[in-house]
Amino acid sequence: MDHFDFDRTKEFAVCIDSDGCAMDTMEVKHRECFGPQWIKTYGLDDHFDECMELWLHINLYSITRGINRFKGLAMALLEVEKRGLCHTEGLDEFVTWTKEAEELSNPALLALTQKSESPCIELALLWSVRTNRAIHGLPADDKPFPNAKQTMDAMCKSADLVAVSSANKEAVEAEWQKHGLKEDCQALLTQEAGSKAYCIGELLKKGYAPTQVLMVGDAPGDRDAAAKNGVRYYPILVGKEGESWQRLMDEAFPKLLGGSFDDVYQEELIAAFEKNLGV
Repeated sequence: MDHFDFDRTKEFAVCIDSDGCAMDTMEVKHRECFGPQWIKTYGLDDHFDECMELWLHINLYSITRGINRFKGLAMALLEVEKRGLCHTEGLDEFVTWTKEAEELSNPALLALTQKSESPCIELALLWSVRTNRAIHGLPADDKPFPNAKQTMDAMCKSADLVAVSSANKEAVEAEWQKHGLKEDCQALLTQEAGSKAYCIGELLKKGYAPTQVLMVGDAPGDRDAAAKNGVRYYPILVGKEGESWQRLMDEAFPKLLGGSFDDVYQEELIAAFEKNLGV
């Protein structure tokens, strides 16, 4: 399947992350699904509170916010082993995969289990499947952040919008379709399409100038994916999401279209982003 089989229709492009950026789903997914299923799958129930605090710190409240699920899992497993809470056989092989694999997804991990005897890798796949199942079981109260839909409706008139998310395709498709975000987009690129940096790089091959491409995200990984490709980055600030989306529509997007989204403005945005995350 060619995830990038769509046409460029406009001069500008805006890439938009999903969980914690467009969709107000990140907090509940980690508290109710990712964290508890990690603890269950790896037998850490006796250390539930400590492990949940660690999981939330890695995935929500630190510089690694928004990290790919498997990279976050590797970090958490290395830390609990360091603390002496558990030992997971085959952890080193799993960590190496998270660092070197071109695609970090359930299908890629399933393919790896055919070649590896690492218990950690099998547990990682089980955890990921269980997490997806738990996410499907969440109450149907997911919603976009305030002003996100209105801003996307406005931007899609002047730019090609593309979801660029490290979440799984099924979840993003369901949520963006349900709330009318998908209709504004040329494509929904998820973990199955590759890393965010890779996806942005593939978009640039369609002929967009880097200074006319914007990555909208809430996490350092979004900032880094933009920087790697030389495109602009606009942060959705944690705890100030509605305000951030409004500023995107009123100020940042017009600057992008008008050619005044310069390095000075970019540095101002990133400084505010890092301060908000406590960096």
